[in-house]
Amino acid sequence: MHKNVDRSLTGKIGRVTGRVGPGTLGEVMLPYLGGTNAFYAHPFDKTSTFAVGDEVLVIYFEPPQTVYVDELPDVLRHGHDG
Repeated sequence: MHKNVDRSLTGKIGRVTGRVGPGTLGEVMLPYLGGTNAFYAHPFDKTSTFAVGDEVLVIYFEPPQTVYVDELPDVLRHGHDG
């Protein structure tokens, strides 16, 4: 049976609003459906930790409300907003 995978958030850049790490339920704000929504977040590699304010890259989206994130590659970093 083929599982329909939602890739609408894959590759999006989010901002951590609740610490993401192994064994914790983190939170990331992501652009979604024309607005910004909060999603539960877990480290994709199961070991990384991301602090509040960090930018992260969505690797996998598990509907309805969970994303797996990884470190943002240097090439995608904005530095500071503005």
